[in-house]
Amino acid sequence: MTMTPQEIQAALEAIIYAADEPATLEQVANALGVEKTIARAALDLLVASHQTEDRGIEVRKVAGGWKFYTKPQHHDVVRKFIKSLQPPLRLTMPALETLAVIAYKQPVTVPEINEIRGVNVGGVIKTLLEKRLITTAGRKEVIGRPILYRTSKQFLMRFGLSDLDELPSLKEFEQLAQAALGSDAGIAPTEAETGAMGAAEGATPIECAEAARIRESGETDDLGELGEDQPEATEQSRAASAGTQEQS
Repeated sequence: MTMTPQEIQAALEAIIYAADEPATLEQVANALGVEKTIARAALDLLVASHQTEDRGIEVRKVAGGWKFYTKPQHHDVVRKFIKSLQPPLRLTMPALETLAVIAYKQPVTVPEINEIRGVNVGGVIKTLLEKRLITTAGRKEVIGRPILYRTSKQFLMRFGLSDLDELPSLKEFEQLAQAALGSDAGIAPTEAETGAMGAAEGATPIECAEAARIRESGETDDLGELGEDQPEATEQSRAASAGTQEQS
């Protein structure tokens, strides 16, 4: 049975609402039983219909598909409501730093992340995997064949990105993270991490890597102030800091 434009519009809205992940053009067209050109035209109309001021949600293209999102002007009240229901997703500063490295350097291995961050990130990687913000991307063809990691579709969805080309600068990424993870409540820095991040605020990933190399060279004794990801990393960082201070 041929659907009218109004029926297509209503069915499309229902599909996007019911979908757990962004609905792709191919999925929508198949579900509606129409050509992709017709489905895309219907999507454009649906997007436009939700741009009026009297609508609290909008249809946004993210991660290769379309999904409903609350409009920015309503984020504060929605965030307050969500916080009243369940604890927000929290990331420590080391976890946020590691996520940023993976986002900008992907695909990347744990040893490569360790070199950039200057600490062991094994514990943080496990946390990011559990939160589905990163995923594996095969193995690097080098000695030992370490696992490669990249950001996931969940990462794009949570940060409201259509694809990785929309990644902002590192400083803007931190601000975006605070908004996506529940403002300041989404970030859980420790006292030591606050000091370490203060010096790197606004730095690009390349500058962060250079800072890590400087710390490792012994030119500064701030290595021990880096946020530790796990007990093993804590012991290693303190030992490195003590060794540097003895040299001075």
